[in-house]
Amino acid sequence: MTSADQETPARRSDATRAAILAAARARFAADGYAKATIRAIAADAAIDPSMVMRYFGSKDGLFAAAAQIDLDLPDLGAADPDTMGELLIRRFLTIWEENDNTVLLILLRSSITDDAVAARFREIFADQVLPAVLRFGTPADAPRRAALIVTQLLGLALCRYVLRIPPVVELTPSQIVTDIAPTLQRYLTSGPSGAIGNVGESGDLVDSSSA
Repeated sequence: MTSADQETPARRSDATRAAILAAARARFAADGYAKATIRAIAADAAIDPSMVMRYFGSKDGLFAAAAQIDLDLPDLGAADPDTMGELLIRRFLTIWEENDNTVLLILLRSSITDDAVAARFREIFADQVLPAVLRFGTPADAPRRAALIVTQLLGLALCRYVLRIPPVVELTPSQIVTDIAPTLQRYLTSGPSGAIGNVGESGDLVDSSSA
């Protein structure tokens, strides 16, 4: 009996699912969500299109599975308040430059034209970015601060990894940390009026202008 004959159905199922997801990520990255088809993804994975539907139910289901990502953002509530901006930008660089960034490239490239991709970005913001920011400062102001952080990081990602604007591409990681960390720090510690706050004993922001 060969090793292939001995392979369990569960193991074959996992291998098929992984092959479909790999093909889907490559196809979504190349064609975008709207133009990618189940038939093309199945051909790339060397399986019948019906198998894609069996595993994921629909193109939307396949995309949702292919676009899963865990940003693993730092716990700002446990961090030194003076280093939060640096922690965030260093995590950004780890995600984009030390890990497989295929999923993020799919999302970033397609979000402008594909509603489904834009919706996935909003889910990531609500499920991962906002809770991270809620760990520090005034909860009521967390959505504004989290949104400002996202504008900075997505803008950097777009210019460095998609548009590849030369001066941005040429920045070293240490230069990015030096230039971007203070901006993220300011967003994290700003109050609704834009004033920079200090951290009180409870971890909430205290408006330094009223101190």
